[in-house]
Amino acid sequence: MAPLPGPQFTVFTASYNRAHTLPRVYASLQAQTLRDFEWLIVDDGSTDGTAELVAGWAAEADFPIRYLVQDHGGKHKAANLGAREAHGELFLPLDSDDECRPEALERFAAHWAGIPESQRASFSAVTALCDDQHGEIVGSRFPHDPTDSDALEIRYRYHVTGEKWGFQTTAVRREFPFPEVDGQPNVPDAIVWNRISRSYRTRFVNEVLRTYHVDGNDSITQQSRSSAVWRAPAFALRWRVTLNEELDWFRHDPRWFVRAAANYSRFSWDQGRSFRDQGRDLTSPQARLLHAATAPLGWMLHRRDRAAAAA
Repeated sequence: MAPLPGPQFTVFTASYNRAHTLPRVYASLQAQTLRDFEWLIVDDGSTDGTAELVAGWAAEADFPIRYLVQDHGGKHKAANLGAREAHGELFLPLDSDDECRPEALERFAAHWAGIPESQRASFSAVTALCDDQHGEIVGSRFPHDPTDSDALEIRYRYHVTGEKWGFQTTAVRREFPFPEVDGQPNVPDAIVWNRISRSYRTRFVNEVLRTYHVDGNDSITQQSRSSAVWRAPAFALRWRVTLNEELDWFRHDPRWFVRAAANYSRFSWDQGRSFRDQGRDLTSPQARLLHAATAPLGWMLHRRDRAAAAA
């Protein structure tokens, strides 16, 4: 993959009415020790003065700030637009309420350069750890430092949990866009990361480079049980992809796949799709068998969603 012309990094932020938290992102980018980056903000239809705020920063910053606006369509659509418009070789999402270490970009660049050149074409990413605003590491560490693996193996074989942070090459992010589900504020990231895992490896490092603020709500992606019916298309897609594309990992975490099957039927019923139609979208006998076996649990969860929506 030949590098794209432009800066080494595109730091990408999707934002919707986040003028009160974006200064935290801006401050952490101002402090970066590596300056070879642009900040690309895709505004998902904000009405809180974000445009004026960003315009002021763009006039004073010593790094490029680009501001794009889309009709309110969700974080997944903003991410796809950002990947298409990025000028950097490496595409690094940074949420609209988070911050990163001053050395974050410098360390990512060093880890990327540390992958032997003869192997680098088989890699698409470097992923690091996060802590929360209290300094506690979010989730678990990677089994080795570094661990050269992929998102599927990290999840199923090594059972690594919790929020992590990293970049993908811009070329790979364009190769694997998010499915665009109309009317949904977000499509789960795992769909894309797990698909990338089938073709590319990631270097995982036990270095904390981002602070993930756990006490706030991402206004693009916030969710609750009462919103489950509304979010049903995106959730049903998430679990259908798990059953259709990841069942070869079943023996490493069977309970996860039982959960996936029950949630697939749950959210499919929330959409109003029949049991027969659900089965038709599954691509293997094993997936259909698991779907049938867990359908009673899925039905109970569906009824609970309906009761919560009606309350």
